[in-house]
Amino acid sequence: MRTAKEFLNVALNAIRCIPHVIIFMSLKNKSRIKADIESSLKNLNKDYKTYFGLLYLLSFSRGFRSLFYYRTRPYSFFLPFICPGQSNLYIQTKQIGEGMKIMHGFATAIGAESIGNNCTIYQQVTIGGTDAGAPTIKDNVTIYAGAVIFGKITIGNDVTIGANATVYTNVPDNSSVLPGTSKVFRWKKR
Repeated sequence: MRTAKEFLNVALNAIRCIPHVIIFMSLKNKSRIKADIESSLKNLNKDYKTYFGLLYLLSFSRGFRSLFYYRTRPYSFFLPFICPGQSNLYIQTKQIGEGMKIMHGFATAIGAESIGNNCTIYQQVTIGGTDAGAPTIKDNVTIYAGAVIFGKITIGNDVTIGANATVYTNVPDNSSVLPGTSKVFRWKKR
């Protein structure tokens, strides 16, 4: 449910976000961005329709803006001048699946080979490659604050990487990597 203050803030911000909405409306394949919008709004407990949700996220989430610019490039080249994204969030990944959530996004570098669907990345995360290659991250992965993932490795489906964990080996499906130990723990899915 919208509060009057929220509605007023979104309405005022909508003026500078008109080019964003025009680009979004003109895209042939907007399903990934729609999934990003739905996923981010669900995480924030907001029950908004697509266009108001887009305006809300563009107004209040710099991390979402950065992901939006990544998804709409090269059309969005001039948009960060109107409405800046997260200044210290770097996304250099060839392919990112739908439903991505970037929580806070402060001091985050995302340089994976690919990232699957419905992944969540928190602040101060570093994902990067080595001379051998970059990580591949599959579906439904959550990477908590301060985690470091590097090398030509694969992070399986339904994996949780704990805060401040360092990961440099493959992580199998349905696992967790705990901070401090960087040991992989597995559990059976019901």
